Amino acid sequence: MNLKKYNLLLLLFLLFSPANSEEQKILKSDTEYSFYTGTFDLIDKEGDDKATIYGFEHNNPILLRETFVGKFSPISGGFITNKDSFYLYTGVQAKYEVGPLNIVPSFAPGYYDNGKGKDLGMALEFKSEIKLSIDVLKNYTLGYSYSHISNNDWGKKNPGVNNQTFSLSKVF
Repeated sequence: MNLKKYNLLLLLFLLFSPANSEEQKILKSDTEYSFYTGTFDLIDKEGDDKATIYGFEHNNPILLRETFVGKFSPISGGFITNKDSFYLYTGVQAKYEVGPLNIVPSFAPGYYDNGKGKDLGMALEFKSEIKLSIDVLKNYTLGYSYSHISNNDWGKKNPGVNNQTFSLSKVF
């Protein structure tokens, strides 16, 4: 990874790291952090845009809202690829628990910069994702997700990308 990638990851860490005051630590309890890696542009027809993703996501269950259609909570995060593309996003996810299995669909608009990777047509992109995760230890989950990122045909072009990732999440 080059310096740009390290700076982005450091920024994400600082943005989502626990606060110093005791009151803010209490408010941030039960916060879930996920680290993930996988494949960007999984279905790369041209064969030149596939890349590796390294990402981080934050979910705060304290802001969880239970509704008749599921449990909703905000998410925010970002990823960077080995081709210097990055995506910063914030959105909402739903969580459905089926025994130890969690089914977690999400939607998150965000800012995309292609770096030396695939041009998605504009900076505003939308990520739709479905994640399957399983509780493996107390406060730890392992997950697999499949996502699609595109600009809804609002840009000069809209090639979209499909991604797959594997994640490790920890509740603090």
